[in-house]
Amino acid sequence: MLLRHRKEFWWFPHMWSHMQPHLFHNVSVLAEQMRLNMLFAQEHGIPTDMGYAVAPHHSGVYPVHSQLYEAWKSVWGIKVTSTEEYPHLRPARYRRGFIHSGIQVLPRQTCGLFTHTIFYNEYPGGSKELDKSIRGGELFLTVLLNPISIFMTHLSNYGNDRLGLYTFESLVKFVQCWTNLRLQTLPPMQLADKYFQTFPEERDPLWQNPCQDKRHKDIWSKEKTCDRLPRFLVIGPQKTGTTALHSFLSLHPAITSSFPSPVTFEEIQFFSGPNYDNGIDWYMDFYPFPSNVSTDFIFEKSANYFDTEVAPKRAAALLSRAKILAVLINPADRAYSWYQHQRAHQDPMAINHTFQEVVTAGPASPRELLILQRRCLKPGAYATHLERWLHHYQPSQVHIVDGSQLRSNPALVMEGIQRFLGVTPIFNYTQALTYDESKGFWCQRVEGGRPKCLGKSKGRKYPDMTPESRAFLTAHYREHNMELLRLLNRLGQPLPVWLREELQSSSWS
Repeated sequence: MLLRHRKEFWWFPHMWSHMQPHLFHNVSVLAEQMRLNMLFAQEHGIPTDMGYAVAPHHSGVYPVHSQLYEAWKSVWGIKVTSTEEYPHLRPARYRRGFIHSGIQVLPRQTCGLFTHTIFYNEYPGGSKELDKSIRGGELFLTVLLNPISIFMTHLSNYGNDRLGLYTFESLVKFVQCWTNLRLQTLPPMQLADKYFQTFPEERDPLWQNPCQDKRHKDIWSKEKTCDRLPRFLVIGPQKTGTTALHSFLSLHPAITSSFPSPVTFEEIQFFSGPNYDNGIDWYMDFYPFPSNVSTDFIFEKSANYFDTEVAPKRAAALLSRAKILAVLINPADRAYSWYQHQRAHQDPMAINHTFQEVVTAGPASPRELLILQRRCLKPGAYATHLERWLHHYQPSQVHIVDGSQLRSNPALVMEGIQRFLGVTPIFNYTQALTYDESKGFWCQRVEGGRPKCLGKSKGRKYPDMTPESRAFLTAHYREHNMELLRLLNRLGQPLPVWLREELQSSSWS
């Protein structure tokens, strides 16, 4: 009968035999199952160009199973789907949409009807509960407070006692009677365009940890594990000694770094840029399976996380229990080091302008020069960036590393870091490190007591900063450093040596 009246429906492809996509780990096998549906549709004259699909039990839509998105696109050309799982909040009106891999994911609200709610008199809590939801309760509020609402009910809700028809006819009548809302319906593709025009800020997803939500864990692939997510992050900022810290941490037998990236070396740069769009499957592929979940400390270092505005919110959504390490040196020295770094990498602005010209450039200067100036100066507003991280993480999760002390006495600093992380056993860095006179910094001690140091680009020698630039930056960062002093005092964290010296010299000048 359904097939006889097929032209009266908006059709969408489900999964053959109601199979859950997250159980398929091979894209081609999953696509083969989808083709069974397509063959059935073609044989029976069901349209196959609708561009919309849903998955059984939301499997693979969120938490994202990338194989589903790939197969959907290759077999059906799917452009729109929907889910009740993002984010998994109650009440339903707080759900949001997102776009992943070119597929628009619309937030689906809950109407109180499920596969088991098929008889009016057997409705959970009694039929009065359903009527209460329609007449001013949760279902009514969902329509009232959401400009766009998407619902899905099951075939069984239209047979038996026809609760699907009863619910939505009653809801529409109640809304029309008691509000001035004008109700309109659109096919999924047009609805998705309308949705993301109305809520453009929802386009970018915020990935959450599937293991912190029982429902999400149940519809997540068994091949995936949250044990591959890092337990702590080294967030930067750039040019403060984070690469040295990364190498020292990697010497510890219980600490494991992420795999290197073919593009950005030891940094994944997931939370700070376009890599975030790849999703958490992509992110977790950079980590080994821990040999011992309770004692292994997996970490990543991406120095541009520190001052990237979206990074703390994204990191906390996925890694709410992670610990955070920030390395701070004198911000004037950090700015100068970044300038020299850019010169070494043939940045035309750094080659053709002195450091003084860069840091004092006015707003009418060329755009490229102002970009270099911003990358020199902005990360050094340490308190501003740390406050953003502390908005998403508890103070007890954040540890400030004195970058000047890391350079002069790394063993002492590494002992403090180990205690902060709670890693055991405490590793003896005094024996593991040796000072290299030619390089001018501490390196790994290898067989025979010889040093094994970081590459040529680290510890570069360059001329001292001019007194003129030093004076300009001391004045520029004076208030920022005072804010950092107040912040560290509030957190009960010791002041870095360089900060004490800088504030003393400022008070004399």
